[in-house]
Amino acid sequence: MGRKSSVLVGIDIGTTKTSVVVGEVTSTGIDIIGIGISPAREIRKGVVVNIENTVEAIKKAVEDAEHMSGCRINSAFIGIAGSHIKGQNSLGIVAIKGREVGEDDVQRAVEASKAIAIPVDREILHTLAQNYVVDGQDGIRDPVGMSGVRLEAKVHIVTGSTASVQNVVKSVHRVGLDIDDIVLEQLAASEAILSPDEKDLGVALIDIGGSSTSIAIFAEGSIKHTAILPVGGNYLTSDIATGLRTPFTEAEKIKLQYGCALTSMIPKEETIEVPSVGGRDARMVSRQILGRIVEPRMEEILNLALKEIVRSGYEDLLAAGLVLTGGTALLPGINEMAEQLFDMPVRRGHLMGVGGLSDVVNSPAYAVSVGLIVYGSRRLSGNSVYRKTGNIFGDWIRSIKKWFLEFF
Repeated sequence: MGRKSSVLVGIDIGTTKTSVVVGEVTSTGIDIIGIGISPAREIRKGVVVNIENTVEAIKKAVEDAEHMSGCRINSAFIGIAGSHIKGQNSLGIVAIKGREVGEDDVQRAVEASKAIAIPVDREILHTLAQNYVVDGQDGIRDPVGMSGVRLEAKVHIVTGSTASVQNVVKSVHRVGLDIDDIVLEQLAASEAILSPDEKDLGVALIDIGGSSTSIAIFAEGSIKHTAILPVGGNYLTSDIATGLRTPFTEAEKIKLQYGCALTSMIPKEETIEVPSVGGRDARMVSRQILGRIVEPRMEEILNLALKEIVRSGYEDLLAAGLVLTGGTALLPGINEMAEQLFDMPVRRGHLMGVGGLSDVVNSPAYAVSVGLIVYGSRRLSGNSVYRKTGNIFGDWIRSIKKWFLEFF
């Protein structure tokens, strides 16, 4: 990249939009210096279904971010999500023979935790350390320097479909960009909007995207559970389009401008203009009718998230409650609905410790792209609490890049 090493880029290839954010790492934090947005094309439930259109969307967003930041972008941290992503907890055990635990012992234990059965069509994306056990003493965050004979590493392993991840890699390389890292989207979002205190107390992050809802549960300072549900904000838009008999694009505008998760919060006398199809005249409709369309679908999405959290077994550890993010989190009334359903405190996610153009991106819709920069800055500074598995694609990525350079 034709820039200083203190400048990082995050790219969120979402269902409804592709966003590129450029951030400069300073001594006081991160300043956002460039933003690029392009409507997403051919992304279904986080999976690329048309590489050419996806490449065009990324290219447009990158060009806009370059113009705003004055930087030439050559590499970026890429967010990944979709129903193909799976998470599971694992345990790695190694002998340390009564001496002090060293960094190499910790790495051996983490590597041992990856000895699990993974289908041939899947790749490990993250190996996230939770805590360690030395001779039966649990809850250790950093065992280096402790003495013992047995070291156990408790980790959370995230895997993804090799084909789906490769299609994202292809799309990014076709734009001419290198990939600094591929990061689970809810993990990236947590870096930007969750505080260390929340992660210690126990918190659930619910990221409601266009076609999927991602969940990440933190407790005792580490990630405990991840899941992705195949429902999101586009389902609300589809219901509005069908219920009000209006085009999908108009339904999206109506959702953003007039949508509300709780019908009881909408004044009875309020009306909205609804464009019709087939050249018919627009109609005036009670906004409460819109509320009666949105409310049951939003309740369904949150109930599915609640069931997943209960299924994880960590429901009772969420002393800090829920944090909602993603574009759908902007829907009025969603906090109140979530508080009623989950019976715990709820807040809408907002950026922490970010300056520059932060007022422009200080929205749940940009939590992932900004979080990718925060994640990257911590990893490159050596302060990341996450242990990476290394280059997950190895020689395959290099051969793909060489092929594209030869033929394009």
